[in-house]
Amino acid sequence: MPAQAPEGGFMHATLLLADGREFSGEGFGATGVSFGELVFNTSMTGYQEVLTDPSYCRQMVTMTAPEIGNYGCNSSDDESAKVQLAGLIVRNLSPVASSFSATETLDAYLKRHGTVAIEGLDTREIARSIRDGGHVMCALAHGDYDRAEVLAQLAEQPSMSGADLACQVTTKARYTWNEGSDANTHAGSFKVVAVDFGIKRNILRLLVDAGCDLTVVPASTSAEEIRSLAPQGVFLSNGPGDPAAVTYALAMARDLMGEIPMFGICLGHQIMALAQGAQSFKMKFGHRGANHPVRHESTGRIEITSQNHGFAVHKENLPAALEVTHSHLNDGTISGLHYIGLKAFSVQYHPESAPGPHDSRYLFEQFVALMSES
Repeated sequence: MPAQAPEGGFMHATLLLADGREFSGEGFGATGVSFGELVFNTSMTGYQEVLTDPSYCRQMVTMTAPEIGNYGCNSSDDESAKVQLAGLIVRNLSPVASSFSATETLDAYLKRHGTVAIEGLDTREIARSIRDGGHVMCALAHGDYDRAEVLAQLAEQPSMSGADLACQVTTKARYTWNEGSDANTHAGSFKVVAVDFGIKRNILRLLVDAGCDLTVVPASTSAEEIRSLAPQGVFLSNGPGDPAAVTYALAMARDLMGEIPMFGICLGHQIMALAQGAQSFKMKFGHRGANHPVRHESTGRIEITSQNHGFAVHKENLPAALEVTHSHLNDGTISGLHYIGLKAFSVQYHPESAPGPHDSRYLFEQFVALMSES
């Protein structure tokens, strides 16, 4: 039986890092021990969308905004059917849910989903340590636990490099989606197959808004199976893990690119680039937040974007057919690519926002325009 919090307060919790550091605080959410890669997110709002984003699979997320939980949680803000991250770290947990739309507090929401969390930590120190030293694996223990056993398990946690996590978060079976952002169903004009590597619901909604008739398929779906559905376009979704490890998706993308118009976001972007001969690398601390500046190279326009990735496409030795369309202004990494002559484009960031600004939602219309021209 799990240990119970003392009446009137939360139980003690500890964040243990693989490099030997420890942070103590008050646990909330579920009791237990969880393991993951320690990362930070700079979004000031949208914590529920972060919690349910499959791209955070096996990651322990530190929110840098000082107050989290103040507007509570509700089912309409879920980006998938469950909490996907390994655990949540915050400076201060709001004890109340002030929004009219809230149906439960963040604490109750995490308890219901069996997710461990901790408050009272110096999140600025944690974020700065990740920026200075890079990613580190960690364990979050809430309640009774055997310290020696937790440390032993922590030492055995595999790196994100080489990890195929798309197969863990993808849908198990094919399904159709026709719900738009207004929560109503719509009949689309363009038949699109969306390959689910960890797809967010708002991506599906905005594709429907743009006029797409969607069939969502598992990550391992082959090019031959996609062709059998006779799509006018193929969409490759976001997702967690190392793109180089998703070898089945690389083969699928390589086979279809140039034949069927294709649009990729985040992991989908990386898969498309690697399928055409580019290389990826593990970033020191990644990009995670709803306030990342990106320059559209052809117009010079700056877009504020939502991002969540720990891998990126190398600029060095980029194949000639890959044209950089967007660049991240903080570090110059590739944020978007056009595949010359292949009827395809991709972006490293999240134009669907949820959470985040709407600056890049034109990309969904760009995908429809590409299909119209084909």
